[in-house]
Amino acid sequence: MPTTPQYLHACSMRRRLPWLALSLLLAAGAWAEPLTVASVESPGRVLRVSLQLDGGNPSYRVERLGDTVVAESRLGFQLRDGRLDRDLAVLGQTARSVDETWEQPWGERRFVRNHYNEVVVQLGERSGAGRRIDVVLRVFDDGLGLRYHFPQQPGMDEAIIDEELTEFAIAPAATAWWIPAGEAIHYEYLYRRTPLDQVPLVHTPITLRSGDGLHVAIHEAALVDYAGMWLRRTDGQRLRAQLSPAAEGWKVRRSLPFDTPWRTVQISDRAGGLVESDLILNLNEPNALGDVGWVKPSKYLGMWWSMHLDRESWATGPRHAATTAKTRKVIDFAAAHGFRGVLVEGWNPGWDGNWVGNGYDFDFTRPTADFDIQALSAYGAKKGVHLIGHHETGCAVEHYEDQLDAALDLYASLGVDAFKSGYVCDDGQVDRRNPAGGALWREWHDGQFMARHHLKVVQEAARRHIAVNPHEPIKDTGLRRTYPNWISREGARGMEYNAWGQPPNPPEHEVNLVFTRLLAGPMDYTPGILSLKGRGGQPIPSTLARQLALYVAIYSPIQMAADLPEHYLQHRQAFRFIEDVAVDWDDSRVLNGEVGDYATLVRKDRHSRDWFLGSITDEHGRVLPVSLGFLEPGVRYRAEIYRDGDGADFRSNPFAFVRETREVTSADALTLVLAPGGGQAIRFVPL
Repeated sequence: MPTTPQYLHACSMRRRLPWLALSLLLAAGAWAEPLTVASVESPGRVLRVSLQLDGGNPSYRVERLGDTVVAESRLGFQLRDGRLDRDLAVLGQTARSVDETWEQPWGERRFVRNHYNEVVVQLGERSGAGRRIDVVLRVFDDGLGLRYHFPQQPGMDEAIIDEELTEFAIAPAATAWWIPAGEAIHYEYLYRRTPLDQVPLVHTPITLRSGDGLHVAIHEAALVDYAGMWLRRTDGQRLRAQLSPAAEGWKVRRSLPFDTPWRTVQISDRAGGLVESDLILNLNEPNALGDVGWVKPSKYLGMWWSMHLDRESWATGPRHAATTAKTRKVIDFAAAHGFRGVLVEGWNPGWDGNWVGNGYDFDFTRPTADFDIQALSAYGAKKGVHLIGHHETGCAVEHYEDQLDAALDLYASLGVDAFKSGYVCDDGQVDRRNPAGGALWREWHDGQFMARHHLKVVQEAARRHIAVNPHEPIKDTGLRRTYPNWISREGARGMEYNAWGQPPNPPEHEVNLVFTRLLAGPMDYTPGILSLKGRGGQPIPSTLARQLALYVAIYSPIQMAADLPEHYLQHRQAFRFIEDVAVDWDDSRVLNGEVGDYATLVRKDRHSRDWFLGSITDEHGRVLPVSLGFLEPGVRYRAEIYRDGDGADFRSNPFAFVRETREVTSADALTLVLAPGGGQAIRFVPL
């Protein structure tokens, strides 16, 4: 990728393009068949997206190299004051082409190319209120973004949206990987694999694979002050947007002018092509925070796993984990092994009793009597270790917002520059005050109310140079580009289910995450459980080597070494990889992979010349040849290999493990032998 100043400042050309089909074809009597009123090709002419009007009803279509991927699919809205999806005419069009490269402050790769062609079509009602709306089609070689713009207009100060009517009519017969929407546990499900024509109401990203191997992922980008998009299958393979509900009855209420989030479709011949795509990031606005050198990608330990094992508790008392003495010991271990952070959960009042979905006893401005937060912050600072804060809301969101300024001021005064938040309650049960008094309103985790809340927390934290890592969050839509202190989040079934879940996460789950949830953005999965045991000795479906590979396969700029310190000392050879692995990358690539089956990823450390490889498989063993052509030519590397040993199997022999080294170059190839439920991790160090 070019890195010259001239190239990095890029060209962004606003001009009419002769090869765009932008004719206004609205002659009388032309309504018998859908009429193409605009079309735009991707820069490499891989994709073509066209906009049609059929009797004034708008739809769009997507073709890839001449084959239809998305057949005619409706556009529009059900507004409180009537539908806005019919009797429309084109009022005008504009087009532009952009080719630029921008630098991520942290991420999967340092430099991102943003290359697209775009057409904006202004539509207006031919009768009635004469309302206007713009449809924006932005097309890349690996996918597209589609959004609506509600312009300022006479007689319409706001839009009250009861439902969005955007459709995705997938043309080729496809298999789908999905999790349900509209149910209690928000995003924390195992992914299901079914024919697309059998999916119900689902969350995005949803990942599809056609019979001939075309991979498609549908999601959204730049979810700001709007309800999250679910997808409901209406018939066959036609999916329709269904916005997350709101207590008022409508889904979205916004003053004009405003833009909706982007509806995204990523398309690739390879499953890995979906992972390597930067489309979601590119559809977000540039960094709004300026210099964010204070955001520190890093690894951390924490007071966490012992509580999920039920050895210690969040609540005060004899089993309280977050005490001064216990935290000092974890700080000492972190300092000795090169970890920057120590997460402390249960440090503040409110954890006694039943706090799930009932967070009104939480106080975020003071510690419990047995936790000296000032002394521990100072102690950690002397050792180069930062406390990572924790704010569990129990879904009493406005109770939390009442204390937000004071809580963040406390952290800033103590040098706590990152915190984890939590929203533990059933989806649809987030508390909201009723402005008329009376019973509380109830909101969903991804409704407009929570979209506003999460952004408020991120913006207030940014003012104090603090990074945010929400759990039970609203889904990721790439806003980390605009707000780089939104450093990671959960938003999927994480490692804690291996402590107490029935069932625990099967081996295919983490492979599925690579090609589904992780398309949205980083995930704080909390890997590294080298004991391979959950609560009561429940076996974790993994080999030892697989736990190491997760640090490369599952991307996050913050990575937790989630197990207990004593377990790392018991598995010292394996722990060495966790000590060494980087978290901030100059480049990332998928060497091979299939959804739900296996995945091999390599990433280059941004702060050295080291490369790291992580390969994971499902319940089946694999033999995966990989070329080392990603390494720097002409350089010899020491490959530090952490692999499954002979006879390894996640069910019967999970601790069979080998660490070995060999010299390699970019001209070499390796054969990765992965045990059932296994994995392999490699560090490549230039000699």
